[in-house]
Amino acid sequence: MTGLEQTRKFEDVAIGDDLPELNVPVSVTSIVASAIATRDFHPVHHDVDYARAAGSKSIFMNILTTNGYVERYVREWGGPGSRPLSIQIRLGEPNYPGDVMKLTGSVTARSEGDERWVDVAVRGANSRGAHVLGSVRIALE
Repeated sequence: MTGLEQTRKFEDVAIGDDLPELNVPVSVTSIVASAIATRDFHPVHHDVDYARAAGSKSIFMNILTTNGYVERYVREWGGPGSRPLSIQIRLGEPNYPGDVMKLTGSVTARSEGDERWVDVAVRGANSRGAHVLGSVRIALE
């Protein structure tokens, strides 16, 4: 966690606010364990020889794991009472063992009615470029 002990208040958030950076180390163990945890048993996520035969440099992180990291990133910023309403992501460069995915984000919209949500644009990058681009709508108090 980021040390936020309570949920971020809607009134304290403005369009253009930046979220703190989060660095996610990527290892063989994290790739394989998260693929198993998300029930993605495709060999490109655990068998190096298979992944190479399929044209990849190595095994790589699956989309469900990336989605989970994006949600974690925004929820940690929002605090324990925040609630994701929608998550949209698009993958780019693979995350391979040894990479560090740097997540960054900024607030791009706020609700104008009774609902109290904000949209956060998220980018996750490794040494080759953008791994994920996305948007998270999160409800705040």
